[in-house]
Order: sequence, then C-alpha cells, then structure tokens
Amino acid sequence: MSINSTMLIDKNFTIAPVDPRLYGSFIEHLGRAIYGGIYEPGHPSADKNGFRLDALDTIRALNVPIIRYPGGNFVSGYNWEDGVGPIADRKRLLELAWWTTETNQIGTNEFADWAKLAGTEVMMAVNLGTRGIDAARNLVEYCNHPSGSYWSDLRISHGYKEPHRFKTWCLGNEMDGPWQIGAKTAVEYGRLANETAKAMRWVDPSLELVACGSSSSGMSTFADWEATVLDLTYEQVDFLSLHTYYNNNDNDSANFLARSLDMDQFIDSVAAICDYMKAKKRSKKKLMLSLDEWNVWKSIGSSRAEERWQIAPPEFEDTYTLEDALVVGCLLITLLKHADRVKIACIAQLINVIAPIMTENEGPLWLQTTYFPYLHASLYGRGTVLQPIISSEKYDSRDFMDVPYLEAISVYNEELEEVTVFAVNRHLEEIQAIDIDIRSFGKLSVIEHIVLESDNIKATNTKLHPNLVVPHKQGNAAFSDGHIQALLGKASWNVIRLKIEQ
Repeated sequence: MSINSTMLIDKNFTIAPVDPRLYGSFIEHLGRAIYGGIYEPGHPSADKNGFRLDALDTIRALNVPIIRYPGGNFVSGYNWEDGVGPIADRKRLLELAWWTTETNQIGTNEFADWAKLAGTEVMMAVNLGTRGIDAARNLVEYCNHPSGSYWSDLRISHGYKEPHRFKTWCLGNEMDGPWQIGAKTAVEYGRLANETAKAMRWVDPSLELVACGSSSSGMSTFADWEATVLDLTYEQVDFLSLHTYYNNNDNDSANFLARSLDMDQFIDSVAAICDYMKAKKRSKKKLMLSLDEWNVWKSIGSSRAEERWQIAPPEFEDTYTLEDALVVGCLLITLLKHADRVKIACIAQLINVIAPIMTENEGPLWLQTTYFPYLHASLYGRGTVLQPIISSEKYDSRDFMDVPYLEAISVYNEELEEVTVFAVNRHLEEIQAIDIDIRSFGKLSVIEHIVLESDNIKATNTKLHPNLVVPHKQGNAAFSDGHIQALLGKASWNVIRLKIEQ
C-alpha cells in the first residue's frame, strides 16, 4: 500500500534567497553546553586552550554560520566584565538563572577564539535584566572599537589587539518571562531596549540589533508585547526575536508531526504585527525576524538544577528519537518557507543541552537523530527557496486539521547548478509515492537521495549504540521526462539532490 502526492517546482516561482544565518545555533552557559561540551581541559581531544577537538570537528562539519551567546536566561544576570582578563583572577559566582556556580573560565574572548576555530560568527546578547545602557555600550566598545579608548585598550591589554567586530546583537532575552532575572513589562523593556540600542549604535553604527519578542506564542503577553515593544523600538532595531519549542509528552505521534503548522502560524502572526507597526510608523523599513531559539524539547518545563550551586551539572540532556528528527526536519522546511522574513534562526542548543550533539565528560561524542536534518539543510539548503505547488493527501490530528502527509520544499543553488528537495513523509504506516514536475530546469540527474528512517519511530542514538539511526543513500529517486519519481518510506526524512545538466 502507498499514498500518492505531487509537487511542481518551477525556477521562476521564488520565495527568497536563503540567509545563511537561517542555520545558526545557540550556546548558553547552561548545563554542559560550555563546560564539558565545547571546553574540557584534560580531555584526550582537548587542544592547548582546553577546547574539545572532537566537538570542534563535528560542529565544523555542520557549517554553522552564527551562534548566539552567552544566553539565554543566563545573560539576564551576567556581568560581562567577570569573563574577561586573566582566567586565574576570575570570580566564581552563584549563577541565579540555573542555580549553578559559574567559574567564568570561558568568557567573551575565549568564545570568540572558539568561534573562529569553529568557522562561525558570534551573535552576542547584552544583559537588560540586571543591567542596561552603560554595560551594553561598554561591551560594544570592548569588543568592536579598534583602540584608543578605555574599554578597547583593556581588550588589547587582555591579549586581543584586533577587535572582534561582532555585528549582530540581542537586546536581552525573554524579558516578559517571570522566570527571567529582571523581567519587565513591555513598556519598561521597550524604552530600555530603545535607549540601549541608540547608545550601542553610537559606539558602532554597523551593528544589527534584535529586540525581544515575547517568550512564546503561549504567553499571555503575546502579540500585545510585540506591538508595544515595536512601537517603542521600531526605528532602532533590525529584527524581532521569536522562541518556540515542541514536545510529544502526550505520545501522540500524528499530532506531534503536525507541530510545524504551529510554527508556520506563529511566524505569520509576528510578521503581521511587524507590518502593522511599519504602517503605523509610516516607515520604509521592513523588519525581519530572528527565530533565535527553536527545537524539540522533551523536558520543557523542568525545574533548574536539583542540587544548587554545582559546576556545569547535566541539565536538559534529552535523548532524541527518529520521530523528533522528523519534526526538526519539518521545522527546517517551515523556516525555508519563510526565508523572505526569517533571516536568522538558532537551533537551541548546539551541544549537550537539548542538542543534536552529545558528549561524555572525559569520554566520547555521539550524534543524535536530530543532527542529520540540521546537517543536510545547512549543507544543501543554500541558494534560493522555490515556492512549490503540492498536492498531498491529508489527515486531521488532535490539534490540527488538513495536515499534509507530504511536507516539502526545494532550494535552487544557481552557483552550484543544483536543486535540492527536502521532504518528510508524515504517514506513520504507508510509503508515499511522489511525482515531482521539475521540467523548468531542463535535464537533471540525481546526485543522491538521502533517507533517514527506521522501523521504530522511537529509535535513538546513544553512547553505547551511536549508529542506530543514521542516514543512508539508498533512496530511489529517478529523473525522466522532466519529472522526478520517488518512493518516500513511512515516517522518513528525505533529501533529493539534483544536478542541472548543460
């Protein structure tokens, strides 16, 4: 038995070029993301600076363009000055966001060093919880001003003659959340963010700035918060942030696989608010979106560290299934569908904390199921997103109606003369036969058809069994007479890569 779907791809039906930052990530001073994740002096793979080379190699393979740092909830109580200067002189402090002890062995300069090794840019966040304008403008001066001022010369005295030139900055984090240190009303935050943005830009006019949206679409503040904050900040900021996480804690797989429809609606709603404010302000500027926290998060809602004041205790170390990977794939497809508006997106987080990459202290590294859709999208989802016309059988779930069994998008890389189709078969029992009309590109050849699948949708990769769910290249996509024909396995992630023949 199989179900059938069709997809029309035309090279003239474009959505937008993909901003590479769509494949960004996030590393916070939380759990073992920093300590034990990217940094572990004494590990067999550690370099002279204590960075785990096995983690660096794995992250380089992802080609991550930008990483948000240092938080997250952490940033709302962080004094950045505690993380610069001689490491031996740095304070150990009680960290209130996660009830741990922060050793400050890694700070701004060390993370900048690591980012260069990882081949990525840094998306810095400033503390608008316990601090504000003064600390933010000083941090910009420390990081980006060449020399001849107190803070830039202090950086030079710390061994960094050249400025870091961080371009993209977050104005705080989730400031409407009652869990946030220094949580604020929309008016309080909007006024502070606007004045902070002015001062930061006076230090460095080249900055791109991200204002905080509400912490999720489920917040009682949602929509009113966005409108109020943008009313106060619109001309000073370039992006508005969105955060969203999904789980299957009620074990309803069909409903879980439809969650990307919620993200689609969330993005559309926030974009509409931005456009309303553009009209209200009579502005010529079109505000873009930064979905700088997204992922599957099974343990969402869990409390902070059970035993307070530990150093880098394991926290939120979810184990991901094939089902989770399929949802991540659907979410990546949704991001690509909105490439005209979502220019930055950060899977949260990159390593050990609700992450696609896991490590053991003093031990090995392994890849979770969610690593692979993220890898494939980052490697092959560069270029221009094409608007497909899809005909697919549909189903209804508990929270969603008319869910297409086929979730798909295509990206045209003109430079490489390649077209890539990303597709998820949501059907839990049936193979899906897909016919892709792609005649506008002329003659094509199939480079490869990558598939991530398993007989067990709950299958996982673990330290002891790291290769239970890994992609294979035995997909059966074939080109003939302007069409691609393929069978998509039940509950599977598919990447069909095509070469344009001259």
